[in-house]
Amino acid sequence: MEYRFSSRMGRVPESFLKELFRVSAVPGVISFAGGLPGSAYIDVTGIRDAAREVFAEGGREALQYTTTDGYLPLREFIADRYRRRLGLPATPEEIQIVNGSQQCLDLVAKIFLDPGDAVGMERPGYLGAIEAFSLYEPVFFSVTLEEDGPDLTAFASLVRDHAPKFFYGIPNSQNPSGRTYSQEKRRGVAEVLEGTETVFYEDDAFGELFFDGKPRLPVKRYLPDQTVISGSFSKIVAPGMRIGWIYAPAPVLREFNVAKQAADLHSNFLCQVILHRYLATHDLDAHVARVSAVYGRHCRLICDLLDDLMPPGTTHTRPEGGMFLTAALPDGVSSMDVFSEGVREGVAVLPGAPFYVNGGGEDTIRLNFSAAGEEEIAEGMHRLARVVRRLAA
Repeated sequence: MEYRFSSRMGRVPESFLKELFRVSAVPGVISFAGGLPGSAYIDVTGIRDAAREVFAEGGREALQYTTTDGYLPLREFIADRYRRRLGLPATPEEIQIVNGSQQCLDLVAKIFLDPGDAVGMERPGYLGAIEAFSLYEPVFFSVTLEEDGPDLTAFASLVRDHAPKFFYGIPNSQNPSGRTYSQEKRRGVAEVLEGTETVFYEDDAFGELFFDGKPRLPVKRYLPDQTVISGSFSKIVAPGMRIGWIYAPAPVLREFNVAKQAADLHSNFLCQVILHRYLATHDLDAHVARVSAVYGRHCRLICDLLDDLMPPGTTHTRPEGGMFLTAALPDGVSSMDVFSEGVREGVAVLPGAPFYVNGGGEDTIRLNFSAAGEEEIAEGMHRLARVVRRLAA
């Protein structure tokens, strides 16, 4: 039969991730293309012990339905961490648990966007957000991301001329570039938005992972009533648990709660309870510090190898944290050719084009430095350099 799918499905850009997962699974391929945290740093023993305690003490309750907003002790933990780390006056009532922060992208778009509404994004922007927002048929407008954050002149023009429902940004260790907003840019973004009807959607998936261990003040500190923040335990505890959250003003959370209840009733309650038990019995700060130090070494290694091995004309960002950096290729070298030839050479990277909503990025690649070990990184970068040198010759 002919299936009568909605018209919106034809407007969603075809995801490159399917092809990416296929080639990353090929035996012998060293992948810098995915977004995985380092599996070696997931505390399997600690999570197993927490699960055992939950089942021993309250397994039946943990296996029941719960409220849409999520497990109160976990929300209390998150709110307390905001107060302690960032000086934000968060309360548990302002936190809602979600199925990974990716679900926030879908639900925030669902409650704000009608077809044809304007959405602002960084250029380049996060691929997962582009895909999630596209289902609701907005018109995208992007602002170039400079070394220290968005071009504020272009940002102000976008807000003035198009009045987007929200502007989506990743101020900390942005995906894909790895760039971090300066505090001046954070204040500048807030000043532009203050008094407008545009919400700032602050995706903070990587805010815990600064190599120097120092938190950066969020945009929400300067614009509390117009900012929603999403966060995630995927990058700092375990992605398979699919536990994230949204921190937002009460009017936003009321609509968000309705949309989430219709979508899934509530996030995985068992994992919420196990995660809270783990957090209550382990030193998250110490764990994050260990992981961040490893990622910092990996990042510096990739940066050094890019400098040493790549042909002239190759440039790259120098992240302060997170899991990604972006490299710009020499003139005339296509990122899709690097991807295709790289797979044959036994190395996978993510081409830059899918991160650009209105075209561009064909000469850039995103590199992940969290998933591979140092020996793999060294071998993979030598393979990648051979490919780029051949194509640049």
